[in-house]
Amino acid sequence: MSETNNNFIVIEGNIGAGKTSLSKKIANDYNSKLILEQFADNPFLPKFYKDQERYSFQLELSFLADRFQQLKNELRDRDLFKPFAISDYYFTKSLIFAKNTLSDDEYKLYRKIFNIIYTSLPKPDLYVYLYLRTDNLIKNIKRRGREYEQEIKPEYLDNIQKAYFEYFKQQKDLSFLVIDTNNIDFVNNTDDYNKIKDAIVKKKYPTGVNRLIL
Repeated sequence: MSETNNNFIVIEGNIGAGKTSLSKKIANDYNSKLILEQFADNPFLPKFYKDQERYSFQLELSFLADRFQQLKNELRDRDLFKPFAISDYYFTKSLIFAKNTLSDDEYKLYRKIFNIIYTSLPKPDLYVYLYLRTDNLIKNIKRRGREYEQEIKPEYLDNIQKAYFEYFKQQKDLSFLVIDTNNIDFVNNTDDYNKIKDAIVKKKYPTGVNRLIL
């Protein structure tokens, strides 16, 4: 039996925050449906990190299409044998990243396309954001060793973090849980993981921004 009233949980965060690791661990514990962003095969990603100005629009548009198609397919039919679905991203991630990479004219066009298709997707019952300081994000990025990510600048991560928080303030109909993970290690420490897991799965949160420091 499920320990949560949430049918769809999103685990979000900046690059290197650990969202995929946490999503996998929770999905494994609860036999829930796991939705992971498919980004490794995007041909524009390595090019983007080397030349953002040239490849930003191609990258963001391809991500928009891929994310929409994946979420639409994964969430269309409820799996009766899975207590809930958990994803390591949500569609609005496209808008947050695009705002920081596209020119004003490109972003206006991009947002028109985004708005047309966004309303057809289910909204998450709980939107979790893993907050890590930029210095800790950089450490995680270096540790996992993806070659194309080594070009990421701290300023870029700062801007993404700010964009997420601005987005949270603007949304009035979603339940956000911002968890400060700077002083815990939910990957290697079982106690830390159980605390964060219970906070996500077993508790109900009102709409708006809820903050948690573990």
